[in-house]
Amino acid sequence: MKPRRFLKHFSLLAVVLSSLNGCAAAPTPVSGGGARLSAAQIDRVGRRIWQNECGGTVAGLTSWNAGEAFASLGVGHFIWYPQGQSGPFEESFPPLVAFLQSRGMPIPAWMQGGCPWPTKAAFEADRNGARQKELRTLLSQTVRQQTEFIMVRMERALPKMLAAAKDPAAVRSAFDALKATPEGTFCLIDYVNFKGEGTSSKERYQGQGWGLLQVLEGIPKQKAVWHYPGEFAESAKRVLSRRVANAPSERNEQRWLAGWHSRCDGYKKSL
Repeated sequence: MKPRRFLKHFSLLAVVLSSLNGCAAAPTPVSGGGARLSAAQIDRVGRRIWQNECGGTVAGLTSWNAGEAFASLGVGHFIWYPQGQSGPFEESFPPLVAFLQSRGMPIPAWMQGGCPWPTKAAFEADRNGARQKELRTLLSQTVRQQTEFIMVRMERALPKMLAAAKDPAAVRSAFDALKATPEGTFCLIDYVNFKGEGTSSKERYQGQGWGLLQVLEGIPKQKAVWHYPGEFAESAKRVLSRRVANAPSERNEQRWLAGWHSRCDGYKKSL
């Protein structure tokens, strides 16, 4: 919904494409030693992310939030910077387009570059134009593929988080415990899309990050894996409260905190 940042300079593109060699069109279960999500669970993950980011509406699949310099698109509100522009947050819509193409989805040429709308005003003025209608149609028809794209990102986040962690063993332990249950797996998938990996030095306020790494570092070790989603939710709320406290006053991030905490409380629910 609000800033959660992905992939700058298409750094995920090579990772995503390399992971797709020989990949069939069937759903890609989350694997790697943890719980494996069924096709039905993957679809539920996609619907919950869509609800979290876009209110579950088709109209919400094409958004441009106030005060931001980029469009937020799809169920994951993937970032798309205008042509020739970049920013401190990681861009994810172009790699998503490449992912969809690798799955055999026909993508219009105009979607294969920078965002054609230079400003929020231009974007809003063209909300009912042919291009945004075409974009919403594509995005509404590829919810599962968008979900799988986010799942690939979650799987590839661990090595980077371990490299940046103060206590890699503790981070690995929390990650593996969460992946042992479908609910914990959803925590990882949704949060990495929501607030990123937490490994970028640019995504800091007063030297402190707010990504998946920081949440995992804040989870006390539990005896049972089914306790981890609840502990993840509480750690995430602490991390996001700290972000708001550290944020520049002009960003007024306090306005988002209640919604962010509500999203985190959703991690305690069954998938």
